[in-house]
Amino acid sequence: MDILLATGLIVLLFVALASGLWIGMSLIGVALVAMALSTPRPVGDSMVLTIWGHTSSWTLTALPLFLWMGEILVRTRLSEDMFRGLAPWLNRLPGRLLHVNVIGSTIFAAVSGSSAATCATVGRIALPELRQRGYPESLAVGSLAGAATLGLLIPPSIIMIVYGVAADVSIAKLFIAGIVPGLVLAALFMGYIVVWSLLNPKKIPAPDPATTLRAKLYASRHLIPVVLLIGGVLGSIYTGVATATEAAAIGVLGSLVLAAVEGSLSWKTFTAGLGAACRVYCMIGFILAGAAFLTLAMGFVGLPRHLAEAIGAMNLSPLALVLALAVLYLVLGCFLDGISMVVLTIGVLLPTVQAAGFDLIWFGVFTVLLVELAQITPPVGLNLFVLQGLTKHDLTYVARTATPMFLLMLVAALLSYYFQDVILWLPSHM
Repeated sequence: MDILLATGLIVLLFVALASGLWIGMSLIGVALVAMALSTPRPVGDSMVLTIWGHTSSWTLTALPLFLWMGEILVRTRLSEDMFRGLAPWLNRLPGRLLHVNVIGSTIFAAVSGSSAATCATVGRIALPELRQRGYPESLAVGSLAGAATLGLLIPPSIIMIVYGVAADVSIAKLFIAGIVPGLVLAALFMGYIVVWSLLNPKKIPAPDPATTLRAKLYASRHLIPVVLLIGGVLGSIYTGVATATEAAAIGVLGSLVLAAVEGSLSWKTFTAGLGAACRVYCMIGFILAGAAFLTLAMGFVGLPRHLAEAIGAMNLSPLALVLALAVLYLVLGCFLDGISMVVLTIGVLLPTVQAAGFDLIWFGVFTVLLVELAQITPPVGLNLFVLQGLTKHDLTYVARTATPMFLLMLVAALLSYYFQDVILWLPSHM
């Protein structure tokens, strides 16, 4: 690998993004330069085939459908009802409704299997409500950026399917192994919100008047439509009735039915929601296309393979190997999407990982934790792009707000090394 070429491409990417050029266009432009300098393969053919192959994926169809479901919820009373139902229960918890970001992402993660879909859907529902109620924008955006990554860890997970195929391990056991780390990570996020709120009490809106248990239970009736919707989507997946993509279509249909029943669906809200979902998905889809082409170009340059081979040749101790892998994935996360990181590195790393004595189920969870970090690592953190599109803040602001969650996820990855038996307990008893 030409170190100068790799360094030059990295600098070029940062310059393109800093110039204000569209993110997708920046990624494609850098990929074109990399391909032209590193391979005689026709650049145009490579770009067309790669972009078509990634953007025409049936699995990816779930993303625009879940986006549309979120838009329907935002434009009807269903999102407001969700907050009205949760508010009495969160009223006395420091941070109050900010916890909806984490709770909503945890629940939706079990529906979508996609970090971007979780971020976009929960963001469309929660952020406008939190802004309207006077919650701090930075914590609302940052907590959602981190919590939305749970879509990769809590089953069903697209990344875990890719890893399971690449490592030839049980995907069902991987799914089960991701449950406990996912809940622990959600607890860490909520714990951070609690601590921040206790340190900055004046920045959190005052609590509503205290209510009785009976009143809380009565207010919970507002959650029934949302619970039914989530139950229908989850139930269709876990009973085998539908795939994740088909479940997304069920979610859209269920949202439309519920909105029509409560009388908040009109032709205007229907067309506005559909148009907004299309715009957001076009933004995300263009970024995905650029990221896919950049991944191909980085493969020709040799960056992922050479980094993985260098780590494998170091003969490190188990802890040092884990730390080196964390650094590797953090570096790759700046330039590659999660699926590409797994595909390009697992085959090279598995012999080293097995020689170190690591269980491949645990290593799959550890890898997903590191891939989650890539979702909020600039300049190619997909969750950052989604939130930038939703909030209209610049990328540096969104990345700055997500930094505490990034650090918490690093802590979770380190804890997973010391508590491997906890992660492996559920899959070993299935």
